[in-house]
Amino acid sequence: MLQSTIACPKCGFQKEETMPTDACTYFYKCTNCETLLKPKQGDCCVFCSYGTVKCPPIQAGVSCCS
Repeated sequence: MLQSTIACPKCGFQKEETMPTDACTYFYKCTNCETLLKPKQGDCCVFCSYGTVKCPPIQAGVSCCS
């Protein structure tokens, strides 16, 4: 799956995004409140921390961004 709905922890705004298959998304700017999101400790990208679907490498069972 390449679609994930990312939710801002500050304002709760949600937006569906297409995840890249060839790069990690380490930073994401909320389009509502402009908060800059970074992955939570232990997660590889913002989709793994704030998305409804984990990033493609994690879905495939491999380490992301290694």
